[in-house]
Amino acid sequence: MEYWILFGVFTLLMLIGTPIAFCLGVASFATVAYIGLPPLVVFQRLNSGMSVFSMLAIPFFIYAGDLMVRGGIAQKIVAFAASLVGHVRGGLGQVNIVTATLFGGISGSAVAEAAAVGGLMIPQMKERGYGADYAVNVTSMAALIALLLPPSHNMIIYSIAAGGKISIADLFTAGVIPGLLFALALMITAYFVARSRGYPVESFPGFQVALQLGAVAIPGLLLIAIIFGGVRSGIFTATESSCIAVIYALLITVFVYRQMTWEGFVHATMGAVRTTAMVLLIIGMAAAFSWLMAFLRVPAALIAWMNTISDNPLIILLLLNVLMLFLGTFMDMGPTIIIATPIFLPVAQAYGVDPVHFGVIMILNFGIGLNTPPVGAVQFVACAVGKITVWQAMRSIWPFYLAGVVVLGLVTYVPAISLWLPSVFR
Repeated sequence: MEYWILFGVFTLLMLIGTPIAFCLGVASFATVAYIGLPPLVVFQRLNSGMSVFSMLAIPFFIYAGDLMVRGGIAQKIVAFAASLVGHVRGGLGQVNIVTATLFGGISGSAVAEAAAVGGLMIPQMKERGYGADYAVNVTSMAALIALLLPPSHNMIIYSIAAGGKISIADLFTAGVIPGLLFALALMITAYFVARSRGYPVESFPGFQVALQLGAVAIPGLLLIAIIFGGVRSGIFTATESSCIAVIYALLITVFVYRQMTWEGFVHATMGAVRTTAMVLLIIGMAAAFSWLMAFLRVPAALIAWMNTISDNPLIILLLLNVLMLFLGTFMDMGPTIIIATPIFLPVAQAYGVDPVHFGVIMILNFGIGLNTPPVGAVQFVACAVGKITVWQAMRSIWPFYLAGVVVLGLVTYVPAISLWLPSVFR
């Protein structure tokens, strides 16, 4: 009965449109009341869930990414990407994906990337004869690359949800090759879709212009090297690197590019504060919810149920992927990671899956969910920028979904894609 109360109240509240933090909190209180535990337990777990030092990295990385967008970094990266791949079939689509890959290593946020890159690229693509649905679909799928590349906020959340025992540096490193593989798959897909629709090719500006634009973009792109190199080498932690990223972003946007205005600075600061408050409330409530799942032995029940289906690790991984893809369509990514990690990670480890490898699998699954209705935050942002409905985008997005599922299959069943690079740095 406890299971029905915990998950039933949560599902009912979510279906009627209640904010996710309150869905988690009310479901936790209802279950605690039924079991007979004191309500204070929920508040204790909420407080312990929020009082995690490494969580400071999340708002600081968000802040740094917002400063970069408002300070002109995104425009420099777009221009550089255009000089590199604009001459490939469906040139602006390729530019969009390469820009997302470069900018993803700065922002770490798929929603921020969809807004920043989409705001620059979608209007240009529509002006030059690209279909609005193609522009939106390329933007929304390419934005997911940021989830796999450092400094991915969701990698940090996964590490915290797993009890803080998984190295954030290893997670950052493990996502690099899958992220680049995902970008390559999207570029190939964008090429064939553009070819079938007869989209134009941009002119190649020449190597000299490409080098000049690259030189202009270098100060912004150096942030990727600072974050990844510093964390991986052990010079500073992920939390410290987020603070350095904010300072570096301010210095570059104010003194190098000189495009940061006081108004932009205030907007970026207030945005980071609002995001921090929202994230902390969700994480705190999700911590109480996750503790209750552990108390009720939900992971053990799930393992027992899966054993009745199969004891083959390949089949179990397939089932976990299907479950995570399904969950990702109904919930936002941060709380889903916090809720699902204590359930699915023990199951994966019971079948011999490395926790770092499973983290990449989970992030990619839930990332695809961010681009899937009814709770596809990235898709909603891209559709709003492109001024089309979600249904218009969904009718033609299937080739890009297919590319994402193929990459997900490779990452799931070829562990070396995720684990080889971390092993090199050990």
